[in-house]
Amino acid sequence: MGFFELLIIAIGLSMDAFAVAICKGLSLRKMSYKRALTVGLFFGAFQAVMPLIGYLLGTQFKASITSIDHWIAFVLLSIIGINMIRESREGYDEIDDSFNIKDLTVLSLATSIDALAIGVTFAFLQVNILPAVSVIGITTFLFSFVGVKIGNVFGTKFKSKAEFAGGLILIAMGLKILLDHLGLY
Repeated sequence: MGFFELLIIAIGLSMDAFAVAICKGLSLRKMSYKRALTVGLFFGAFQAVMPLIGYLLGTQFKASITSIDHWIAFVLLSIIGINMIRESREGYDEIDDSFNIKDLTVLSLATSIDALAIGVTFAFLQVNILPAVSVIGITTFLFSFVGVKIGNVFGTKFKSKAEFAGGLILIAMGLKILLDHLGLY
């Protein structure tokens, strides 16, 4: 997997965190770069650690299912993408104005569950995991940091669009992996 493909996956994964960061920005009366940095660090760290955990789990049973690994990658990415698209159409959640560690940890975990599945997929695709999780973490940090600012300035109109775009990106990458393996791309 090349850097460009990895970056596209990182952008797709970061869309949930971006959408939540927008909501966090909505809750701020005045823009706080300290809070934006905190949100970015929490979301970026969780998005980096979760695929690493998934990768470690995936390597444990990779050998027994290598003949269908491309199908697993396609199905996992598609399910995650479809779920993100579905969530984008459900409307807006109530805005949470809390920035405490417990709440940020729960939000970070909730937005990074998809990254765990991506990590399992990376194990099947034999991705170099350290650069991969670094790109995912940094991308999510940047999107989350900027998301707080966007939420503070523009409001809720970008939340569902970000989730929808992230879902489409993950489905497209899953399809590309499948077509590559089948020799059709």
